[in-house]
Formats: sequence, C-alpha cells, structure tokens
Amino acid sequence: MVFHFKNVPIHFETFGKGPAIFLLHGFLESSTMWKPLIPELSKNNHVITIDFPGHGKSGVIAETHSMELMAEVVNEVLQKLGISKATFIGHSMGGYVALAFAEPFPEKVERLILLNSTPMADSEERKENRDRALKVIDQNPQAYISMAIGNLFAESSREKFAAAIENLKKEAYSFPMEGIKAAIRGMRDRKDRTEILKNFNKGKYMILAEEDPILPILETEKIAERCGCSLKIIEGGHMSLIENLNSVTEYLHFIG
Repeated sequence: MVFHFKNVPIHFETFGKGPAIFLLHGFLESSTMWKPLIPELSKNNHVITIDFPGHGKSGVIAETHSMELMAEVVNEVLQKLGISKATFIGHSMGGYVALAFAEPFPEKVERLILLNSTPMADSEERKENRDRALKVIDQNPQAYISMAIGNLFAESSREKFAAAIENLKKEAYSFPMEGIKAAIRGMRDRKDRTEILKNFNKGKYMILAEEDPILPILETEKIAERCGCSLKIIEGGHMSLIENLNSVTEYLHFIG
C-alpha cells in the first residue's frame, strides 16, 4: 500500500488481525528485513511494516530525515489504519524512530522493543564518522554501501551469511543516495532519549548481541539497566534478524 506524506509516496503493508505490532527497520534496510518474522507474528497480531523515507519503495522527503520526521510518518500510518496503539519493534535506526514516536505519543505505545538499538545520541566520534560517510557517498556510493553493510555483521559470521549480505547490498544499491544521506544526517543529529526510555512506564525490552560491531555491549547493557528495560543478550552481530533469528523469535514469544 502507498500513501503520500508531504506529496511523497510512502510504502507500507499490513498482515494478520489482532493487537497491532509496528515493525520499524534500520538504516540501509527496508520492510523486507522483517519477512522471516511476519508469518509467526501475524498469526495472532495485526502486523504493520513500513519503508522509511528514502528507503525501500518510499520517496525522499527532505535533506534531513530526522527521527521526529520519520515518527510523524509512522503516526500518519496509524491514523490511516485507525489504530490507536501498537507494540513497536525497532531495529537500530528503527529503535531511534520508535523512541522519537514514544516521546510525543506515549499513549499510543503499548510496548517498546529495541532490537540492536539504543536511546543514546551519537558520540562526537560517531558524528564525525557520519560526516565522513556523507563525503564517501558523494565519491563512491556503492563502495560506501558495501562497506557499511558488511560492517554490520560480526566478523565471525560474515562468511556464513555472505549470500544474505550480498542481497542486502543489492537492495540498498537501489535506494536514492539523497535518501541515504538524509537518514545519516537524521541519525547524526538525533537527540539523546535515555530519559524518554527510562520514564516510559509500560513494557520495554532491549535485545542486544554479544559481537555487535556498532553498539558496544557493555555500554548498552548499562543503559538497559539504567532505563529499567528487560534485557536479552544473544549471540551474533548487529543484524540479529539474520545472524540469530531463532533467538530473536524465541524472545518475542517470551514477551508475548
């Protein structure tokens, strides 16, 4: 399905019936990343997926796709579907958007599940890396995408998941470069939402991976504890839905 937000097409899909679960993908991904989970989740739930602006089949809205802007798009989908509240599962950047949504709309969030994600803002070093990435994209976009996606996986699993890595790269090569850059700017400039997560008084969960090359496990574990999140640590890298699908699925069953 497609609707227009600020005259730009936004792609979303729905599956099943029951309590709403909104799945929010990460950077250089699209709604297709959730395919392995949808058959199970949609047995007893109304599952919604979206392609964020500048990713998948959705168009580019602005020079910067802030987390707040993408949260607005999410809210628009809920309104169009007539859904008053949902559980949100956000992978990486999707977790940033889920928290940006929970800030103005806590009453619309049934539960928050952050998958390989954090409420923290970028460090100064990470911001500098984002700025470097913007320059690399201008010079050699395919090289940047190839490197960025490969670096999401634990070193120990890159060979095992080589085919999946190539599929992710192939899809990301089709995204508009202005959309990729807009997301990088949005992530670089996002604010710290640790207090938002800490003060969220309904179910909140974090799923972290031991070898995540993006999120240092010890630091993120402390954040989970400080925010009062139920925490699950699993094997693998930043792409837990690919590297450790069984553990993710089992934990989501445990959450219910």
